Amino acid sequence: MNLRDLRYLVAVADEKHFGRASEKCHVSQPTLSAQIRKLEDYLGVPIFERTKRSVEVTPIGARIIERARQAVAEADAIFDIAEETKNGITGPFRLGAIPTICPYLMPEILPPLAQSHPDLHLIVSEDITDNLLAQLHASDVDAIVLATDPESTEVEQIDLFEEVFMAVLPANHPLSDCKELSQEDLLSADMLLLTEGHCFRDQALDVCATHIDDGDDASDVRATSLETLLHLVAAGHGATLMPRMAMRSPWTEDSRLVFRPIASDNAKRRLRLVVRKSFPRKPVSEAVAEALRSAAR
Repeated sequence: MNLRDLRYLVAVADEKHFGRASEKCHVSQPTLSAQIRKLEDYLGVPIFERTKRSVEVTPIGARIIERARQAVAEADAIFDIAEETKNGITGPFRLGAIPTICPYLMPEILPPLAQSHPDLHLIVSEDITDNLLAQLHASDVDAIVLATDPESTEVEQIDLFEEVFMAVLPANHPLSDCKELSQEDLLSADMLLLTEGHCFRDQALDVCATHIDDGDDASDVRATSLETLLHLVAAGHGATLMPRMAMRSPWTEDSRLVFRPIASDNAKRRLRLVVRKSFPRKPVSEAVAEALRSAAR
């Protein structure tokens, strides 16, 4: 049993398909299948249940693959330590961010990072909080930008900055003449929110100090992006909240919309860069964190 065999196990478990796993591992399918069969014979237990239509992990296989993931992650960490020592802030760095951060902040950090650390290759992805945390624990990304506490003992947080929320109203809304809005104002404004699974939805509900009932008109909207919500507000269909960072978008020039501050102490969020405690390239994490802070200033 060697590290290569463990990578094969993890690939098949992830892909649930020997063909796709072999492509991921850059070997032929017969080679990968034969090697896994040899490993199963060596261990004396079935790791995968194979049918003509699917590949499933057996109960004992799930326990083995969990340890295989840990072993592969530790082995990769060894290589990363060596590369860090040799090259400093260099190589690929996979950064994930939630959808209410990624389109506004990520483009701002790419040019300065390329200038200050030309050998660093930033790879950016976007997803909701739960998915990003799963990717972080699986070592599919190196760090993630979140607006909520991950509540995990396996990660550490690098504080970035605090960001306030803005209310967005149609220009002809009865509240559009107000200089700022209160929580009571928001309760009467037919708030449109992102769909469940987005942390910004929960934060917006906290700001409004309310909940959305199934019978509310606003609950009929199943938006997965701020862009969709802004289109709806511009069309006169309710109001919404947006992070101040999103004020950098062209929407602020749309005459159909007005943007107002909110008179509430909890109309804000704190952003943090979350990394695995075992991640060895701490200088890279700190460099990316500083770039994120600078971009928000």
